[in-house]
Amino acid sequence: MVEGFLLGVIVTGFAVAGAFFLRFWRKSGDSLFLAFSVAFLMEAGNRLTLLWLDNPNEGAWGIYLIRLLSYLVILAAIVHKNWR
Repeated sequence: MVEGFLLGVIVTGFAVAGAFFLRFWRKSGDSLFLAFSVAFLMEAGNRLTLLWLDNPNEGAWGIYLIRLLSYLVILAAIVHKNWR
């Protein structure tokens, strides 16, 4: 029960951070803000799936793959921004 509550807090934190970056992207149009928003929302969804699993294991390949993709989104945005 406590683990579910803490995962809910983490999901909420990631979702709020994603919403803030989405707001900053709308104001500035900077693609780096959009990448951070997408990455944080992906992380929120990733942690949300842990709530629904019977045996949550953060080392599982599917959960790890989503986390890796969210970091790759940020990395690609940084490379794209500095490439110009």
